[in-house]
Amino acid sequence: MVNKNWALMAVFSFLVASIVTTMAAQTESAPGNASQFRTPLRYDYYEEKCGNVDNIVRRMMLRIVQLQHNAPAKLLRLLFHDCFIRGCDASVLLADSNNENGTVERDAIPNRTLKGFDFIDMIKDEIEEACPGVVSCSDILVLATRDGIVLAGGLYYPVLTGRRDSKESFFDEAMAEIPRPNGNISETLRLFSLRGFDERETVALLGGHNIGKIGCEFIRPRLSNFMGTGLPDPTIPSDFLEELMQKCPDDNSTINNMFNEHTARGLSESAISYSQGLSALSSVGTSFDNHYYKTLTRGRGLLFADQQLMANEKTAAVVMDYALDEGAIFRTEFAHAMVKLSNIGVLTGFQGEVRHSCSHLNSDQ
Repeated sequence: MVNKNWALMAVFSFLVASIVTTMAAQTESAPGNASQFRTPLRYDYYEEKCGNVDNIVRRMMLRIVQLQHNAPAKLLRLLFHDCFIRGCDASVLLADSNNENGTVERDAIPNRTLKGFDFIDMIKDEIEEACPGVVSCSDILVLATRDGIVLAGGLYYPVLTGRRDSKESFFDEAMAEIPRPNGNISETLRLFSLRGFDERETVALLGGHNIGKIGCEFIRPRLSNFMGTGLPDPTIPSDFLEELMQKCPDDNSTINNMFNEHTARGLSESAISYSQGLSALSSVGTSFDNHYYKTLTRGRGLLFADQQLMANEKTAAVVMDYALDEGAIFRTEFAHAMVKLSNIGVLTGFQGEVRHSCSHLNSDQ
């Protein structure tokens, strides 16, 4: 059954590949990149030199997810943080750089909690055994994230390949331009708009918070000293505030993402009726549904930036759209937005390099 599903997904991918190619050509022309050295991304870029790359990534992701169910969420966040800074070029994976001060993106404060680097290294090692020096780390990250999303219950979407890896890492930009968990809606929309996303696409991409875990360090600032007031965030319902304070005391614990009814049930006895209310309205058997949006309509977003989607007329309307059905609209539009995200500011042709190790420049090996 799994193989049949992947085969059907591949057929779908071929049908829409021409549309995606057009989108890639449009998104490739990001400011600051030299277009004269570009060649378009394309479907099955590695067909002649490493025709089995898709199967290797898929097989490895199946193995990884069996061992760590949270892997799709880790890779999705890793890809987002990579693509948001100068495009999808694997710059976030670098542990060293040619910068004068030696700084790298992964050391920037917004990136210090990123995980999933080891998953990419595992997949890279496997691919290097089959096709040495051929497949870029940036393509591996995009492919692995797509396959992780599918394994988490999301829709399959086509991935064009041919990306090259950056020879630089951009610490200062990562410090300034990664959307903050406590950012207001204006800031969030501005940062997404700079990368070509409208309000609806922004709401769709933030739905990636549906899966995975959110660290208490991102939630605690709302609970007792919101924006330096010495008081809790006044937008949090009192019963929900109490639950969050019980789950996130002053330690380094992590709260499970309560947008999923199963993890919501673990909060406290007072949350049982809330989770039952969600499950009565929602699809069952998948993590990648629309619990996130239903949660926001009840004022129970874990992050201030998430709940802020209800503070803007346009984004609130999209949240309501995604909350109405069982997640079909969200999953479809999320897939479209991921195609667009994956093609932002890519390096192609003679730009960058194909790293032999995803965490190190070739010149350092």
